[in-house]
Amino acid sequence: MKSHDIAVIGGDGTGPEVAREALKVSEAAAQKFGFKINWHPYDFGGERYLKTGEALPDSAVDELRKFKAIFLGAVGHPQVKPGILEKGILLRLRFELEQYINLRPVKLYRAADCPIKDKGPEHIDFVVVRENNEGLYIGAGGFVFKGTPHEVAIQESVNTRRGVERCLKYAFDLAKKRRGGKPWKGLKPEDVKAGKTAQLTLCGKTNVLTFAFDLWERAFHELGAKYPMIKRDYAHVDATVMWFVKNPEWFDVIVTDNLFGDIITDLAAMIQGGLGIAAGGNINPEGTSMFEPMGGSAPKYTGQNVINPLAAINAAGMMLDFLGEAKAGAAIENAVVKIINTKIKSLAAGKMGHGTREVGDLVAAAV
Repeated sequence: MKSHDIAVIGGDGTGPEVAREALKVSEAAAQKFGFKINWHPYDFGGERYLKTGEALPDSAVDELRKFKAIFLGAVGHPQVKPGILEKGILLRLRFELEQYINLRPVKLYRAADCPIKDKGPEHIDFVVVRENNEGLYIGAGGFVFKGTPHEVAIQESVNTRRGVERCLKYAFDLAKKRRGGKPWKGLKPEDVKAGKTAQLTLCGKTNVLTFAFDLWERAFHELGAKYPMIKRDYAHVDATVMWFVKNPEWFDVIVTDNLFGDIITDLAAMIQGGLGIAAGGNINPEGTSMFEPMGGSAPKYTGQNVINPLAAINAAGMMLDFLGEAKAGAAIENAVVKIINTKIKSLAAGKMGHGTREVGDLVAAAV
């Protein structure tokens, strides 16, 4: 029987609770589709940091590198200064494991969960591909005259041809896969919107960030010439968030840099029903990838059995798909859709009509 070794970082707050339900559903899928999962738990997070003073031991990265996948519940502890765990665990793993893609599927499963008037599941089904290792998050810059009236703070956005091209290639390949590689030329705009062809939108700010996005735009079109089946589109980041609200059906796959990707995916989460349903992956196609719900650790709900585990369960489905278990991943998503439309009153914490554990049981049974 095929088996997968997966590292698990439950983390802080409600992280271990939602991770538990994701693992439960994964086990149900493994049993149905005939493979085995070996879970390897790690206690990295706020409690360990408070005891040891280190967010992630130096040996941890090399140890986690041995796994194809990591499942993360959440990090963020009320007694730890914001940024310490996020940088010390999340960003460190993303950078040192070269998880250069942040993948965010954005799909609405029930019209009632969308705050946008007259929009349903047929209108919101796109993917954001965010560059995950460069940009402003690389930490280049510093202070001059810090703490004085003449203080200067500089934060530099670093974009390399290698980093931009590998992100764009992943996005083009994903767009081709999503729509079956059907050619777009000659089709009407309404055909594109109806999903009859693939479209990749570069989200940037070419009119102001004329160095960084000049590189992005040139590479986008140069690489795009190798994908004649994909319609290339461009939108400024401010226009992108406007269209997310007005016409989300215009988007198929979106590719963007680290900062803009971080911002637009939070808005995207809201139009798909909130952080309780939003899942994501930090992808290294050739190495170790990490999957997680997009919401935080929500410490105020810890231990109350009220937090929504569906985002974590969706992240588990993404993880199994990444590991080559496409049928299991699809079965998890289909089960989530079924439960949302038949059993769940609301996606908000404490308003689901069921507890955290009970929602996990429902999805596992549906799988």
